[in-house]
Amino acid sequence: MSRFRMYPTLAQQVALREQCGHARYVWNLALEQWSMWRRDKGPTPSFAEQCRQLTSARAASDWLRSGSQTVQQQALRDLDRAIKNFSAGTHRRPTWRKAGRREGFRIVGGQATRVVRVSRKWGRVLVPKVGWVRFRLSRAVPTAKSYRINLDPAGRWHIAFAVVPEPIAAPGTGEVVGVDRGVVVSAALSTGELLYCPGLSEGEEARLNLLQRRMSRSRRGSKRRERARASIARLAARARDRRKDWIEKVSTSLARRFDTIRVEGLQIPQMTRRPYPKPDPERPREFLPNRRRAKAALNRGILTNAWGAVVRRLTHKAAGRVEKVNPAFTSQTCSDCGHCAPESRESQAVFRCVACGHRAHADVNAAVNIAAGRAVSARRETPARVSLKREPQLATSP
Repeated sequence: MSRFRMYPTLAQQVALREQCGHARYVWNLALEQWSMWRRDKGPTPSFAEQCRQLTSARAASDWLRSGSQTVQQQALRDLDRAIKNFSAGTHRRPTWRKAGRREGFRIVGGQATRVVRVSRKWGRVLVPKVGWVRFRLSRAVPTAKSYRINLDPAGRWHIAFAVVPEPIAAPGTGEVVGVDRGVVVSAALSTGELLYCPGLSEGEEARLNLLQRRMSRSRRGSKRRERARASIARLAARARDRRKDWIEKVSTSLARRFDTIRVEGLQIPQMTRRPYPKPDPERPREFLPNRRRAKAALNRGILTNAWGAVVRRLTHKAAGRVEKVNPAFTSQTCSDCGHCAPESRESQAVFRCVACGHRAHADVNAAVNIAAGRAVSARRETPARVSLKREPQLATSP
């Protein structure tokens, strides 16, 4: 996706919000049809049948007819694709769309090609039922067959063109790098570099806490609560923009500098899943402590350090050059002698081998093991010394 910031007028913002409402309404209505399917009932309507039903609904509803049929049919097509992906087991189950959350719609076809360059810094795009809308030319506009317009929680409009970026060519030096991801250090490289994902500053964190307390004390539906919510959304958008910028810069740098990039084969969705409640056998309707708050803090640290996004962008930019290594005990194995012992990890940042006395930063030591493709089995067998040229032990998919 190649995304640009849009600057619609007030009248265009009203029209864009109405288009978002039409797409949301059609999506939820079609999702309700699919969700009501039972084994004793007939098949749910197909995409073609739903398009015919949409034509009848537009004839009966002035509100629906005032919107673009292209936008509404595309919402049906997107849901049909989401259902097929869910049935194939590659994606999650499609969910309901709510007002104010992930607002947007997609345009496919001839409308998507109507982009005009106005000046060196500005361009405009023709949106059905809205007209020509300005957007900022922060880079060259790619040639795309579709684009998506969305509204983020901070109230900013964006247009994203659906294009597959060209992968970055390998430098041809034969160098291999290992990347260890963590909560304190976002990414540690086997070269000794420590990378930190930027977030909010101390002053911004203090203001965020103040706004959250103010919002919790405000009455629901009041203007005071809405102002606090908008301020919180702007701070969250600021942190999100910084994180995305860091992800793009780090992934581009690694793809340009190294021929092979090895990372841990982590199951992040399973790692960030909240713990299940444990019923107390002695007290009915009571539960045992399951360290949910501590797990929530760990999940938040994993997500804010963009573990999955970094690897995902690396696979796009360095296609075929990213290898996933079995992460078993890479943080407890000495990168110098190969001895594996949990006592060697003195603290979060210090690693001192109890066998040979090798001392290094704990995350860098793990990154060197990942670069060498070094992992041990669940029985903690000590692996033999491995050079960086050795083929990695790739993580097997479940």
